[in-house]
Amino acid sequence: MTNLLIVAGVLVLSFALRTSHLRVIRKAGALGVLGATFLAFYFFTDSVAIGVVGGLLWFLLPWVELLTRIRRLRLPIGKVLEREAPPGHTRFPELTELTDEIEAEGFEYAADTGWDWDGMHQFYRLFYHAASREQAAICLTEQDGMSWAALTLTSRHPRGTTYRTSNLPFSSPMKTAPEVSLRQAPDCDSFAALLEEHRYWMNGLALEPEDLVAEDPEQLAGLIEQETGRQIKHNLESGLIKPGETAGTFRYSWRGLVYLYCQLVKDMVRMS
Repeated sequence: MTNLLIVAGVLVLSFALRTSHLRVIRKAGALGVLGATFLAFYFFTDSVAIGVVGGLLWFLLPWVELLTRIRRLRLPIGKVLEREAPPGHTRFPELTELTDEIEAEGFEYAADTGWDWDGMHQFYRLFYHAASREQAAICLTEQDGMSWAALTLTSRHPRGTTYRTSNLPFSSPMKTAPEVSLRQAPDCDSFAALLEEHRYWMNGLALEPEDLVAEDPEQLAGLIEQETGRQIKHNLESGLIKPGETAGTFRYSWRGLVYLYCQLVKDMVRMS
């Protein structure tokens, strides 16, 4: 009974720490959950080794999703974006507020576009700032009853390099194409903060607006399609994905599943 109360006490304390606004304290809470798991296995078996194995079981959980859903997933090699109506308020209540934030920084609306495939939907609202030659995007991803939104800022150099800053907190499920330089800034909780981060990066690279490509706002969706196509090609060549059984589709290889597992574990550690 005493052992059960100890485990329960550690769990209660850990969940309490997880509610803190301080990242260090939240991480202590995550470590507390691992500790409680270790104690539960240790008290039950009286073996330190089994207690350690029990704690490590948390890091095997991503394989359930990888082997049951991701392994069966088939995605299009050619990603075609089509103009579409924006999602309603119930699906994306922050869309209007985010749009106002972006337009307040001098960006002009360019297009609403998106794509659907195998239970996944992505919606993009695109903007362009002619003076700074920057593209901004609001992206909503919906899959299996879950949804998440992210903001991105993109600048393109004539030599072919694409500089992109995003506040998406998740690691990329595929390798980024060699010509794309990605800077993740998950702590930027507003568009103004993300814009400051992106321009600080550009200044550090000594890139002025006149050094960047002046884009046609009507072609922004096409540029996303081209960049996605190059990323898919790069991952095919790297062996992380391979052609699916149906023409025009791809699937994750075993090597790709291991890569995706490492990305998921990295996110678990970073976001804990």
